[in-house]
Amino acid sequence: MVTVAGAIVGAAVGGWTNDRFGRRFSILVADFLFFVGAVIMAAAPSPTLLIVGRVFVGLGVGMASMTSPLYISEASPAKVRGALVSTNGFLITGGQFLSSLINLAFTNVHGTWRWMLGIAALPALLQFILMLLLPESPRWLYRKRREAEAEAIMRKIYPAQEADKEIQALKDSIEAEIKEEGSSEKINITKLLKTKTVRRGLIAGVGLQIFQQFVGINTVMYYSPTIVQLAGFASNQTAVALSLVTSGLNAMGTIVSIYFIDRTGRKKLLIISLCGVILSLGVLSGVFHETTSHSPNVSKQETSHFSSYTCPDFSLATTNWDCMKCLKASSPDCGFCASGTNKLFPGACLISNNTVKDLCHSEGRLWYTRGCPSRYGWLALIGLALYIIFFSPGMGTAPWIVNSEIYPLRFRGVCGGIAATANWISNLIVAQSFLSLTQSIGTSWTFFIFGVISVVALFFVLVFVPETKGLPIEEVEKMLEQRDVHFAFWKKQAGESEKKANTNV
Repeated sequence: MVTVAGAIVGAAVGGWTNDRFGRRFSILVADFLFFVGAVIMAAAPSPTLLIVGRVFVGLGVGMASMTSPLYISEASPAKVRGALVSTNGFLITGGQFLSSLINLAFTNVHGTWRWMLGIAALPALLQFILMLLLPESPRWLYRKRREAEAEAIMRKIYPAQEADKEIQALKDSIEAEIKEEGSSEKINITKLLKTKTVRRGLIAGVGLQIFQQFVGINTVMYYSPTIVQLAGFASNQTAVALSLVTSGLNAMGTIVSIYFIDRTGRKKLLIISLCGVILSLGVLSGVFHETTSHSPNVSKQETSHFSSYTCPDFSLATTNWDCMKCLKASSPDCGFCASGTNKLFPGACLISNNTVKDLCHSEGRLWYTRGCPSRYGWLALIGLALYIIFFSPGMGTAPWIVNSEIYPLRFRGVCGGIAATANWISNLIVAQSFLSLTQSIGTSWTFFIFGVISVVALFFVLVFVPETKGLPIEEVEKMLEQRDVHFAFWKKQAGESEKKANTNV
């Protein structure tokens, strides 16, 4: 988890570098850090240097995670801004799927892990070179009094009839900002919280980033092979293959986001996404409850067949055992060798090690250490697939899009850094606690907790998250300034649509 820890620091520092040195500079630094980290990992002669390399990669990932959406958002026309930021998400999820395939390709190559880690340096190097050919964010340039450069870039981005209007809106926004706050560049937490638009933006932005993790997405992605085994599929190869499917579904869901984000809007997509996530988590919780409460019994006759390897705790037991009770034995760890006739019939509870595993397999039996045989395992796979399908188009991409457009220009970098840092801290907490939760309260209750958090997230989106579809970034700030937080807060006021229509005539 040192990579995630590095990402936390990278996101926090990235907020400062974005406002101080620019979006383009921050992406170049992130690429450099990632490249160095990948090279160090590939060449590492010791575990210590391998950890150092992972820290560098984490720093680069954290900085890029908040900078890339911001850069794309500020350099995009409002009508396609959401789709372009979603494309960034697709390239990330598509890259995760591609990296899994690449890892499989290198499985039988000499020095496997070095190739797997080292090849990651190539995309970082390619992006670094390409970023040298791209301009800085025009909005950051304008804020730094480099108006001529900013206007030249904006005239390339927007059609001729829209460029002057966008430039004037940006100019008015910055002049009002400077008039209200003064020309001082110093930013502190007190100033952030005292500024109404920033405070409201942070509530929505940071809240979305925290909920994105606490509804369980990275638990599903990190531990999908484990979840598949918990559902009763014993084969490691099957579990890894099915986890590849989840990566593919995640990438496909992001394509859906690209199409719908600027048509249905951020808020509607978030609501639909969370409703689907709640349904999926309910299915997963129910399936795992059924799996654990109706697992096959342990047979003394079947176990005596492997008498030399009988689980010590089972030998001392005075009550009937089932598969789940066998897997919870811990002195030493034990596994369940399913019946050779039918995996749902009573099986054997044995010491868990590679020798016993191979012995079990040699008789054509299945070996379970994380989950038990179940006739409902396929339902868990459906729940897992539904979760990914509903999560990725909404909760997967919308939090990054909203955070890239919701803050006033002067605070955009540091606020985006705060939100991204919250995301990575939440990521670390959920990833570190998932397996402990499944061991202490069970997989069913763990997914139930994620479901309850998803319900809270749904109400949060309804109350606090703005609809920014099609709005120029400067207009988002005005919306935050003028309205109060309640259920109707994010709805358009009467006549607002007409006013906007008239200004576009």
